[in-house]
Amino acid sequence: MTTWETHPVTEDRFDDLATVINPNRRTNHCWCLSHRVSAAEIRDLGGDSREEAMRTLTRRAHPPGVVTYRDGEPVGWCSITPRAETPRLVASTLIRPIDDVPVWSIICVVVRSGHRKQGVVGHLIDGAVEYAFANGAPAIEAYPVDPPGRMDLTMAFVGTKAMFEHAGFRQVGVTDAVASRMPRLIMRRDRP
Repeated sequence: MTTWETHPVTEDRFDDLATVINPNRRTNHCWCLSHRVSAAEIRDLGGDSREEAMRTLTRRAHPPGVVTYRDGEPVGWCSITPRAETPRLVASTLIRPIDDVPVWSIICVVVRSGHRKQGVVGHLIDGAVEYAFANGAPAIEAYPVDPPGRMDLTMAFVGTKAMFEHAGFRQVGVTDAVASRMPRLIMRRDRP
């Protein structure tokens, strides 16, 4: 029987995050910072190292997201934190808040190569939602696209409307942001 666990990416789980999003430890890799902090903030957090900047974020009260494990092996990453703690999202003129609810935001979903199309995403999103609600989130938002047919895999990290609907999210708006020429939606799941 397969066992699934999802845990916040604290510093002691940093190598598991790297295994999922950057196993070759490429220095110019995103490290899931592009939508989170500016280049200047990356330098403040980690000098010239994006990896060290992300490692610094794992030391915060609200780590930058969660990793999902299948039978103890790290297989997925979900960036989920309070929107208010994501400076680039707070300042965004393209993905604006729809109300005053202090939502947590999902801005990236990654399934490790070799583990895709095996049901990881459902466990990953469910684990991320459970983590956020357990830590006081009144609601969670995601900003996926609704592709007509197959998704452009270069933009798969944003997720699809169907993927989030399956996890209990509902569409509450449309952003001014686009991914692969498709508008990004605002999907929300409220605390039960």
